[in-house]
Amino acid sequence: MASIQVKVRKWGNSLGVILPSDTVENEKIKESDNINVIIVKDSRKAFRETFGMLKGKLKGTAQEFKDETRRELYNR
Repeated sequence: MASIQVKVRKWGNSLGVILPSDTVENEKIKESDNINVIIVKDSRKAFRETFGMLKGKLKGTAQEFKDETRRELYNR
């Protein structure tokens, strides 16, 4: 699993992103592979906002919640 920052660009009538070649090599991504993409706009704020709105609603520690989220997102 890799976390990278890419720029969204116009691609015909759609928008697209280009994966850096080093990420493609490290993750062994090939043409026609299916990959999962998690979209987070301005990730610095997203993490704080997510945990801020859950304050007082978590039934465990923040670390336990993060671990469970990772397992669900990345099938670990």
